[in-house]
Amino acid sequence: MSPPPTHATTVARWIPATGWIGVLISGPSGSGKSDLALRLIGRGWRLVADDYSHVFASAGALYATAPVQIAGRIEVRGLGIVSAPHLGLARLVLAVDCVDQPPERLPGPDRIPVAGLDLPRLKVIARHASAVEFITAATAEL
Repeated sequence: MSPPPTHATTVARWIPATGWIGVLISGPSGSGKSDLALRLIGRGWRLVADDYSHVFASAGALYATAPVQIAGRIEVRGLGIVSAPHLGLARLVLAVDCVDQPPERLPGPDRIPVAGLDLPRLKVIARHASAVEFITAATAEL
């Protein structure tokens, strides 16, 4: 029996030298996970899973996929559940925590254990206009 899905949205972007890399976006309900994912998708990212992601480790790396029931679907608050182009699988390189308060101005490195491996973690106010650029810049450095 596989572990239950993680309450997180996963999106991925294409990096020519690396391939598809994924970001696991977590936070409480209503914190802006899906909204942030929609804005990233609008900038060329791809949906992997909305709201719940199956996360697993393999060969020293972390991967995410969508539960079958929600693959290719994302919630658009005020509109409902809509279809979106999606990837079946992405290698995770970053965890993003949606927070209410601004993060430290110059935080030190932060990591979070996920499925038995450590993943770099950043905190972001998902509704800030710069959140998309912040995550894009952070993944360019990984």
